[in-house]
Amino acid sequence: MVDCERRAFSCGGVCLFTQDSGLQSVRDRLRAEYATGDFGFAVVFFSKSTCRPDDVADLMQATCPGLDYAACSTAGEITPSGLVEGQVVVLLFPRRSFVVDALCVSTISGTGIEDISSRVAAGKRAFLDRLSSAQSRSVFAMCLIDGMSYAEEAATAAIHWGLDDIPLLGGSAGDDLNFSETSLILNGRIENDCAIILLVASDLPMRIFKTDNFIPTRNKLVVTRSDPARRIVHELNAAPAALEYANVIGTEQHSLSPQSFASHPLVVRVGGEYYCRSIQKVNDDGSLSFFCAIDDGIVLTVAEPTGMARTTRRAFEEAREALGEIDFVLGFDCVLRQIDARNRQATRRICEIYRENHVVGFNTYGEQYRSMHLNQTFTGVAFGHANGRSGS
Repeated sequence: MVDCERRAFSCGGVCLFTQDSGLQSVRDRLRAEYATGDFGFAVVFFSKSTCRPDDVADLMQATCPGLDYAACSTAGEITPSGLVEGQVVVLLFPRRSFVVDALCVSTISGTGIEDISSRVAAGKRAFLDRLSSAQSRSVFAMCLIDGMSYAEEAATAAIHWGLDDIPLLGGSAGDDLNFSETSLILNGRIENDCAIILLVASDLPMRIFKTDNFIPTRNKLVVTRSDPARRIVHELNAAPAALEYANVIGTEQHSLSPQSFASHPLVVRVGGEYYCRSIQKVNDDGSLSFFCAIDDGIVLTVAEPTGMARTTRRAFEEAREALGEIDFVLGFDCVLRQIDARNRQATRRICEIYRENHVVGFNTYGEQYRSMHLNQTFTGVAFGHANGRSGS
């Protein structure tokens, strides 16, 4: 078995990925890449089943002490070889094509929207001033956020507000479906209950996009008793939440599992579009914990996933049509989508699509797109070749 693999992209970027005991191997590869002086920033996605956050911080300090980086724990990784688990993925951004600044907002569960927005706005101004002498570049923002903070909706809206016209995408950190504690790192500082915002400028053509694959049914569930601060629903349709959900989808309460939630997602209609409000788990008292914000009076619709491979392929085809050819994609894929893909034996086809389009990223506890915190969605930014057509 090869401990560490290396994939290079035409823009000069490099992805290193390793499994289990390959940390020493990625250490050697990373040191060699850093010695070239070609890279200005790195992002690291890692499984806590493979290594501790301290291991990642030690790795980066030992191999590339002068390189700025951001890292987060995952619920699965996406490498140029496809969907995997238990790996460490390092994506190196080349100086010649990218400029990246990073800021961290700590304690997002206790920080007001205006405070978050003002910090992001200040960071944006400083970043754009830095770019004033650069040639034409497209700018976007990427967010890595604690998936167990119960604050992603408010934080995402605040970040979007501070960014103004700069598009935002990103993913919520995971911890291998343990739902205990996620970890984020910015330049050696390990935190949770935080959001890391990367401001990225590139002279490559790019396209930011999202895709999902669910359709609403006629089955409705009204939240009649909840604990919004903890995203817990105690009652649906004035009945115990887990029991009522199980009845509506045609199963027994004791049979509910992540597979059930992935196959029968709940969606809410906002502005004419449906967005997932996915269930995280059944609690001992028969209540349901959610990945997204929930409140009394919300009307939820039971949805059915359909055609994941078809809708995913079409989203990438549209990106390719806009860019000419895809160099690589930075992607954030909800872990529930991958559970559903396994249920429907679509994992191989999804992996093929990701390999064909050189996707690098991770499986999330939630996704950010523009001003929204989402579930059961793939969000990504596709980069074309330097001589390609401009994206949107």
